[in-house]
Amino acid sequence: MKHYLFILFYLFCNAFIYAFQGTFWVYLFCFLMFSAIVVWGSFDIGLGYFVNSITHKKTKIKEVALTFDDGPTEFTPKFLDLLQENNIKATFFCIGKQIEKYPETFQRIISEGHTIGNHTYSHSNQTGFLSTSKMIEEIEKCDGVMLKTGNFKTDLYRPPFGVTNPNIAKAINKTGKKSVGWNVRSLDTITEDENKIYRKVAKGLQKGSIILLHDTSEKTYNVLVNLLVFLEREKYSTFTIE
Repeated sequence: MKHYLFILFYLFCNAFIYAFQGTFWVYLFCFLMFSAIVVWGSFDIGLGYFVNSITHKKTKIKEVALTFDDGPTEFTPKFLDLLQENNIKATFFCIGKQIEKYPETFQRIISEGHTIGNHTYSHSNQTGFLSTSKMIEEIEKCDGVMLKTGNFKTDLYRPPFGVTNPNIAKAINKTGKKSVGWNVRSLDTITEDENKIYRKVAKGLQKGSIILLHDTSEKTYNVLVNLLVFLEREKYSTFTIE
């Protein structure tokens, strides 16, 4: 995707500069446009601008993946109970610090056969500004906690906030991870209305969708209850990110 964006941007700028005789304001406009594209590429993981990420499954059948970020938390056992009751396997992208806080829950995720991915050690709010070495440290430290707590290794990685850039791309490559994104984002961490979250997810579903949720609140648990009813009614099966 990024190659097409670069080509289109290059052609656009050349035509624009030629048409307006390359004045200062034209060059400034092109610079600002380029900056906007880079920012867009950094925050939209689906573009694959810096990192090629798994965002959906190519399939002809009605199946979706339930993925949960930022756990384990105090709410995760309820999510696990619900998934177990419905005989559904999900994918959990876990934070190293949270694993240290809830080791038994992390072990339960493993024992119940769910797929697990690395979501960095601290999920820093400064993720987009960290150096390559610091990002590698974040990923490897989480790997170490997973190995120590659950004797578990994973090659799956989900960038915090879905943010990617050259440093993060290098860190993913050097740690041998596969980046996993989504194509249905619930926005459950910033939306308070449970019904609004549910409608957003249900409306966005397609065959092979990867759904981004968080096992961090009672609110999302309630959304999941309704979502599982919807999936059963609409005859959707589920898959995990393997």
